[in-house]
Amino acid sequence: MRTTDYILRPATPADLAPARAVMLDTVYRDFGTGYVPHWHGDIIDLAGAYVTPARHTLLVAVDAQGEVVATAALDSRGPAHPPNPLHVAERYPSGVTAQLRRVYVRPEHRRRGLARRLVDELLAFAAADGGYRAVYLHTDPAVTGAEPFWRSLAKVVHDEREDAGGGQGIVHFDVPMPGGPMPGGQEGPSDTMEMIVM
Repeated sequence: MRTTDYILRPATPADLAPARAVMLDTVYRDFGTGYVPHWHGDIIDLAGAYVTPARHTLLVAVDAQGEVVATAALDSRGPAHPPNPLHVAERYPSGVTAQLRRVYVRPEHRRRGLARRLVDELLAFAAADGGYRAVYLHTDPAVTGAEPFWRSLAKVVHDEREDAGGGQGIVHFDVPMPGGPMPGGQEGPSDTMEMIVM
């Protein structure tokens, strides 16, 4: 399948259960943590977290058979301190920060450009909102492909692996808003890369 063989759209009520399945499969398989209510509560209430609030969104990618195979979400909640570093929480306050979340692609559909297309749609949504000043995300670099993808698309603002004791081991990123320059004058990431954002 090519990237064009998929339909990307805002999640409908019928998409919520299969989107939840993609997300839960990811936290069990790729993260190895399983469902942790403190970290993953939004997965259970996708409508309340992403569909109902006007400035939030949940996107899905649907394959030719009509199956939801990828997800991507955005909300207006900045990173909380704790557990995130204080300077990161202060730099990305809630209300004016678009946080990218739950960018997950089923393994058999990776390396087809879906993640990049979903992120592009989320960034367009953030720009159209008009109230976001920054786009933020954090990712677990232990997840295969996550860190290289985001480094090609965004600028690292804090790498917890460099903290005394290693922090949570999370890498925090600033993503340029559409129309802005790429970090360091780089070109965008390869369309074949896929990633996972927590």
